[in-house]
Amino acid sequence: MKYRFIQQQSEGRFVSQLCRIMKVSSSAYYAWHKRPAILITADELHLYRRTKALFVASRESLGNRELMKKLRIEGFQIGRYKTRSLMKRLNLVVKQRVAYKVTTKRKHSDAVADNLLNQNFNPLAANEVWAGDITYLRTAEGWMYLAIVMDLYSRRIVGWHIDKRMTVDLIAKALIKAVNIRQPGKGLVFHSDRGSQYTSRQFRQLLTEYDIRSSMGDVGTCYDNAVVERFFGSLKHDWVLKVHHPTREFMKQDVAKYIKYYNLDRLPEFTHRTPMLILIFQIPNFSLS
Repeated sequence: MKYRFIQQQSEGRFVSQLCRIMKVSSSAYYAWHKRPAILITADELHLYRRTKALFVASRESLGNRELMKKLRIEGFQIGRYKTRSLMKRLNLVVKQRVAYKVTTKRKHSDAVADNLLNQNFNPLAANEVWAGDITYLRTAEGWMYLAIVMDLYSRRIVGWHIDKRMTVDLIAKALIKAVNIRQPGKGLVFHSDRGSQYTSRQFRQLLTEYDIRSSMGDVGTCYDNAVVERFFGSLKHDWVLKVHHPTREFMKQDVAKYIKYYNLDRLPEFTHRTPMLILIFQIPNFSLS
């Protein structure tokens, strides 16, 4: 900083000459010199560092509400107003999201399961209701397709698979991984849209082998799988779209990194303890009968 340099060099020299050399006015320098020094405590410095570190770790996706929650978990006594002020001071700006289109449509010759959820995404225990979907991701080598399986109780991703082809095998491998990890009991419900992969005979047979009941959303109703759609939105706009992906392998590794971050560190917007979607959309009672 110019003023700091003038202050350091002013001993034994004329301040006016230094100001001319540095191209600043003498009055501005003396006004700065009279300001009281702003002292930052060690606790404040620690708060600044952790705030920036958490924001960077999320690829600049945490808003003030979620950032406040994560800071509180780390022991900081902080509210939303202070968090907003801190983000402004540190110049931490969240980028806005954009909408994405749907991926697949059902073949009319395939069977469709009933909607067992009716937009109630809050089961009472783990491994009662899983949800799945497919999304697409762009790389310099071409498209990649990601299929995930989410446990709606914890919102954790319990199975996923990524490939350069969007086939039934893609969603089957994601489900098989989830079953092998979780070992669910009988009666589990798997909810999806009516994409051709999920309505296919091959996938229906796989559900039958695992004694899993199928549930499908209605046509043209994006809210019927809102929690999974929300995850895909976060994956793309909070993570993937912020870096260049030169190869499909690089994308695969980056997706794995995000799912680990999401499952272990990120606080989902919707939890099984906060039935927000029920209040918003006036969802009927949950039924598995």
